[in-house]
Amino acid sequence: MNEQTQQTHEAAHDDSGMHVHVVPIPVLLMTWGALILLTVITVAVTYVDLGSFNIWLAMLIAVVKASLVGLYFMHLRWDFPFHGVLFLGSLAFVFLFVAIVLMDTVAYQPDLIR
Repeated sequence: MNEQTQQTHEAAHDDSGMHVHVVPIPVLLMTWGALILLTVITVAVTYVDLGSFNIWLAMLIAVVKASLVGLYFMHLRWDFPFHGVLFLGSLAFVFLFVAIVLMDTVAYQPDLIR
């Protein structure tokens, strides 16, 4: 075995190196299908008048879709649990900040619409 092959072989079996996780195609297709279904639901909800609940429902669906993308397409489901907690926590804070801005906008909306 030549030196380059030996180094490649050792690098492939190095425990400190990065490990790749291969996701089965059916899992990716089901995730993609769920994202498409949630997009259709988001569009369908716009045709139903739920009052101020429409924006909350759209935000909830967006958080679910972002979680699916992070968990399955970004492989967070198979990563360290702490990374998933950080991702979902950051999504929760984004949702909270947008919700606060939307509540503040509702307070000033009568002044903006003339």
